[in-house]
Amino acid sequence: MTKDPDTPVWAEDYRHWFAELKQRVERARQRAVASVNRELVALYWQIGRDILDRQQKQGWGAGVVDRLARDLKAAFPDMRGFSPRNLKYMRALAQAFPQPEFVQQPVAQLPWSHVVTLLDKLDDPAQRLWYAGKSLEHGWSRSVLTMQIETAAHARTGKAVTNFADRLPPAQSDLARDVLKDPYIFDFLGLTESAQERDIERALTQHITRFLLELGAGFAFVGRQYRLEVGGDEFFIDLLFYHLKLRCYVVVELKTTPFKPEYAGQLNFYLSAIDAQVKAQEDQPTIGLLLCKEKNRLVAEYALRGVAKPMGVAEYQFMREVPESLETDLPTIDQIEAELRPDFPDSTT
Repeated sequence: MTKDPDTPVWAEDYRHWFAELKQRVERARQRAVASVNRELVALYWQIGRDILDRQQKQGWGAGVVDRLARDLKAAFPDMRGFSPRNLKYMRALAQAFPQPEFVQQPVAQLPWSHVVTLLDKLDDPAQRLWYAGKSLEHGWSRSVLTMQIETAAHARTGKAVTNFADRLPPAQSDLARDVLKDPYIFDFLGLTESAQERDIERALTQHITRFLLELGAGFAFVGRQYRLEVGGDEFFIDLLFYHLKLRCYVVVELKTTPFKPEYAGQLNFYLSAIDAQVKAQEDQPTIGLLLCKEKNRLVAEYALRGVAKPMGVAEYQFMREVPESLETDLPTIDQIEAELRPDFPDSTT
């Protein structure tokens, strides 16, 4: 290819430098947004603590919230976030996290809309901390956080039947176990209980973004009906992924019937083939996941004891049930944004 004579000799170096510079600017901007957000939530917690202290120790009634809202708006007309409802959330935040160490916890690093969601949808302090930590770790939006709470992600994570403890080193085993859920919920597919395996595969790949979200952070999609040739015979894996944190391939097999022990043998064969033909030397051993319509847990445990490769068994569901305790009247994201100071970071991140 002939080089353009009008192109400076430093053009290629400049292009790489500028790409790197953009990344640095973006990282700095993200740190600045996070810093401003922490200051905002810390301020709200302090206001909430003051309201709570005066109501508890000095007997101030509920009317102080309305009075404070009016006075703050008059004192700081250019700021938002001081509506009576928002002040009540500040008080609820201080009540839920009474210790000053709160400002060092994941909750204090989340956007205010996420904090409101945690306060409205959860009563258990440990669950609030779990969802706050995962939201911060994976960058969940408010809608994703709400979905994870409504599908009880904390109760499903790490619950699949596996043989990881016997087939993987301790550190890899613990991490792999925490990657798998039981059950998986595919309520975004719009399929009926009579759907066939190929229908489910096709729908999952058509909704791959939602499927990856349900699988969890770290999964990268490799292919559907992934072809293998062994001894001149063809075999096709339902779904193949690579997990970036585990550093291994993950074979997913779908079954529209209850779990049967022979399924483990088939999956064991696929894992051996991937390890022999696809896995790189630096990759960790391939793991498998059997997704079945239902399973007998004890049968699954017995079946996995006899296979050589690391794998897990979990159920999938097409519908989810939202507990009544979670069906609250959350304010809309627009309502929350309207009450925040205009130059604070976007609360939808």
